[in-house]
Amino acid sequence: LLANRTVAEHIGRQNKTFVYRVHDEPDDEKLMQFNSFISRFGYRIDMRSRKTVNSSLNTLLEEVRGKKEQNLIDMLAIRSMSKAVYTTHNIGHYGLAFEYYTHFTSPIRRYPDIMAHRLLQHYLDGGAPVKDDPLEAQCKHASDMENLAVNAERDSVKYMQIKFMEDHNEQAFTGVVSGVTEWGIYVEIVENKCEGMVRIRDIRDDYYIFDEKQYALVGQVTKNSYQLGDEVVVRVKHTDLVKRHLDFELLGKKEEMEH
Repeated sequence: LLANRTVAEHIGRQNKTFVYRVHDEPDDEKLMQFNSFISRFGYRIDMRSRKTVNSSLNTLLEEVRGKKEQNLIDMLAIRSMSKAVYTTHNIGHYGLAFEYYTHFTSPIRRYPDIMAHRLLQHYLDGGAPVKDDPLEAQCKHASDMENLAVNAERDSVKYMQIKFMEDHNEQAFTGVVSGVTEWGIYVEIVENKCEGMVRIRDIRDDYYIFDEKQYALVGQVTKNSYQLGDEVVVRVKHTDLVKRHLDFELLGKKEEMEH
């Protein structure tokens, strides 16, 4: 981190064109939604200022470590943040609280690091500032390729999760509701982090509708609900490796099945 920051600051203070790794401030609305969700677990973020947000976020991530809701809260915390990108327009790095930051230390595996090395050497040799536009186009391409790589990694993990679950289709698993939509709930299994879908049409004890404000499915007769963070018990219903679909059968809420 120190090398990355030092190189970026050295060139940035000279007002010369350079490749930065920037991370914008989080969107207030996303933070408020995240704060509303974690309040169900007894946590909160102090929204009074950017400094208190940073401090309380760090405290939150420490407090949830090792708890059943850790993976869900970690995931939603990341989703509430802006995405880091490569650009020639420096706005700082919010997540690291750095005014200047670049990727410099891994030229054997990241092309933006090569760009940073070449620019640094160019300026150390007394070269004139380079034009923004061609470099900005390369930065955008690097950011786009990073997104593709992240998606490919996510897809490969999902594929192997489904392949694993195919061999455990008779087993009941405890999971946490990790997403709620108008077509069903996503459940992440606690012990192995595999995530699948319980389709709303397969929850047959009531007629459920999606309550967007509560992030919940609510039964119209029983008023039973399934919302983010609920612990449930599921079993594999259907797998499709080609489409990377994993469907669960909902056996019930964990607390109800324990009584």
